[in-house]
Amino acid sequence: MATNILMPALSPTMTEGTLARWLKKEGETVKAGDIIAEIETDKATMEVEAVDEGVLGKILVPDGTAGVQVNQPIAVLVEAGEAAPTGAAPAAAKPAAAPVAEVSAPAPVQASAPAPAAAPAANGANGTHVFASPLARRMAAQAGVDLAGVQGSGPNGRIVKADVEAAMGRPKAAPVVAPAPAAAAPAPKAPAPVITAPHSAVPHSSIRKVIARRLSEAKQTIPHFYVSMDIEIDALLKLRADLNAKSPKDGPASFKLSVNDLVIKATAVALRRFPTVNASWTDDAMIHYADVDISIAVSTPTGLITPIIRKADTKGLAAISNEMKDLAARAKAGKLKPEEFQGGGFSISNMGMYGVSNFSAIINPPQAGILAVAAGQQRPVVKDGALAVATVMTCTLSVDHRVIDGALAAEFIQALKGIIEEPLSLML
Repeated sequence: MATNILMPALSPTMTEGTLARWLKKEGETVKAGDIIAEIETDKATMEVEAVDEGVLGKILVPDGTAGVQVNQPIAVLVEAGEAAPTGAAPAAAKPAAAPVAEVSAPAPVQASAPAPAAAPAANGANGTHVFASPLARRMAAQAGVDLAGVQGSGPNGRIVKADVEAAMGRPKAAPVVAPAPAAAAPAPKAPAPVITAPHSAVPHSSIRKVIARRLSEAKQTIPHFYVSMDIEIDALLKLRADLNAKSPKDGPASFKLSVNDLVIKATAVALRRFPTVNASWTDDAMIHYADVDISIAVSTPTGLITPIIRKADTKGLAAISNEMKDLAARAKAGKLKPEEFQGGGFSISNMGMYGVSNFSAIINPPQAGILAVAAGQQRPVVKDGALAVATVMTCTLSVDHRVIDGALAAEFIQALKGIIEEPLSLML
């Protein structure tokens, strides 16, 4: 029986994407776990795995198609020997167990067992097609649970592991069909400005659309509060030069530290000392994160993305440096995995390499703080009553005032200043 493969939701914020290219051709056999396509999401370009097996009967959305809505049919999967449909997707086609990523919320969750390499049959005992993950099907087959009688709690009514576990603990029930979600009415659009001057129009990328929406929401809904401080970095620069001089020239142990690497480590140490800054606001409770996961703003050709240094307070400077270089390179190439940019408890935006002397950054929700790092510049300073010259950089902390009060913000950036100006503590 022909089944539709749907456009997957590969990130929590994805509503549409670009089908970059198909890696399978019409008529080719598809097995569960095969990479069938590359899709440009609102964050990156990601490979999509098949979770059903069969033959790719017809491709409905060709390579390079932009603006494909989540859950829109993109191809039709048929059984071996079944004739491929002609024209559009057949009316009788049911939604396949499409390659929809079961994306977790930013808060840490219990990971489920890995899916098997091949998925069992996707039909219930009465022959009807059900929408279930491969793991749910395997568990149901082993426990003798008829999936046709299980109501799914996953995306679009998909049956997942928890649904099968719940069904194993209750008597068999009649099949329950999840109602189709009502289509949301499109929000009214503001009238387009009239542009009469000579110009060219560059269509928005998926990433640029999400950046615009999320940053607008952040400024409109989060009460921003700013604290700035000038920090001398001569000792930090000397430590960086000394450590880089000791790095092996070649091999996996080699490294080349940047000022940003040391700022990441210093911020991580400060966050461990002030865990209430490593937090998020919810209407019901304040979320304090157990790990110090720092998101680092990286500029890419299609927009800004924030790969994460996980548990940054526990890592050495060389490890942070090498990991950051790898993440930044793959971010620019659009090859980050979802878990590498989703989450994080605090952000850093560094524009020092552009010579920026001072700026304020917009908070990256649901986080409560972001540190804006400007360029190190030689400035006149007063030391022991005498005029001197020091390398100074201005750091500005933007915080969610619902989470972080002014005094706490001041104490945090003061502690950060002390760590950066006495950087040998980073070696402990």
